Amino acid sequence: MNRIHHIGVYVSCLETVKSFFIDYFGAVAGSLYHNPNTGLSTYFLTFADGSRLELLNRPDIVPNISAAPFHLSVSVGSKDKVDRMTDVLVSKGYLAISGPRLTGDGYYESLISGPESILIEITE
Repeated sequence: MNRIHHIGVYVSCLETVKSFFIDYFGAVAGSLYHNPNTGLSTYFLTFADGSRLELLNRPDIVPNISAAPFHLSVSVGSKDKVDRMTDVLVSKGYLAISGPRLTGDGYYESLISGPESILIEITE
């Protein structure tokens, strides 16, 4: 059976992005990995369902996440939780790009610009 093992995202500040996913989405961070030969530092974040996100930083790679054509989608379990999480993040200064709303294909979601302009879709 094939499945996605994890998604990796290069970021400028590992600690800021790690804290965001821990604080708002209940991720659990593994230990910091650092390779002194390449300068690569990473954290693996694990979510309650077992899905994982790898945050990476390397001095010779400058992330340009705001130009990247992708988003991360986090399921929070219900429409009410989408509304509440959106309200919490907006109250903390994150920009709501859209929603919460029911999309044309039947999803209830909002889109938030998170730390380092990472687009985060919050869905039920």
